Amino acid sequence: MKGTKKLVFVVERDLRTLFQFKALIIMRTIWFAAQVAFFGLIASRMVVPELADIYFEYYVAGVVIMMLYSASVFIGYDISEEAEHGVFEYLLSLPVSRKELVLGRSIGGGIRSFIFVGPLIAIALGVIGLANPVNLLITFLALFLFAFGVSGMSITIIVSLKSGDRFDILMGVVNALIVRLSTTMYPLFFVEKASPTYATISKFNPVTFASDLFRWGTGIERYLTVSPMPLAAIIGLVIFFFTFTFIGVTIYERRLEGGGWQ
Repeated sequence: MKGTKKLVFVVERDLRTLFQFKALIIMRTIWFAAQVAFFGLIASRMVVPELADIYFEYYVAGVVIMMLYSASVFIGYDISEEAEHGVFEYLLSLPVSRKELVLGRSIGGGIRSFIFVGPLIAIALGVIGLANPVNLLITFLALFLFAFGVSGMSITIIVSLKSGDRFDILMGVVNALIVRLSTTMYPLFFVEKASPTYATISKFNPVTFASDLFRWGTGIERYLTVSPMPLAAIIGLVIFFFTFTFIGVTIYERRLEGGGWQ
């Protein structure tokens, strides 16, 4: 197989495995509906009354990014399960280089995350509305990089640890920190009041970049962390994508040289 065909083969395989997790898809969809219909409405009533509708839209956009992040991370659990069942060694035996394998899995993980989150984005747009289709298109392109970068991060961590249990524990900690120390649920000025240190971390968080971009793309330009045209967020996501793609490829090649998981 030529290089491009090998890459497409790896991507296609990951896309086919998406629908093996029907129960997970249903559970995540129910979680999204519960977050929006219950917690979002309740939380919006707890802020200043004149900001209730604004915060509800803000929160719905944040939940979409949380779902996209969560779906992108799942590729690491896939790899862990494949290793336990011997599929991982089979993939390494194929005429596909380590670089093509990690790139293909990152791309496949990012694309299937968008397929999974697509209906939820449509629901969110129905709630929030759409101000500028061009802005939304730019946002989607940047969010693809975000999804690819998160998939690359997940692959990097699981290949480094080579343990499903340790990966599960570490990702629980990482997820708690990276989502909570972002502006997915809280506007930056709320975070600044609570802790200037947390606010500084939030400004450089890729989840914050993704959240701001989605809100900008849908026309919610109030309470953005960055400028009204979030070039900083786009640049941040590009750096995030290339960093974890490079690290993922490098670690994949070094840790798996010789083909074994153990």
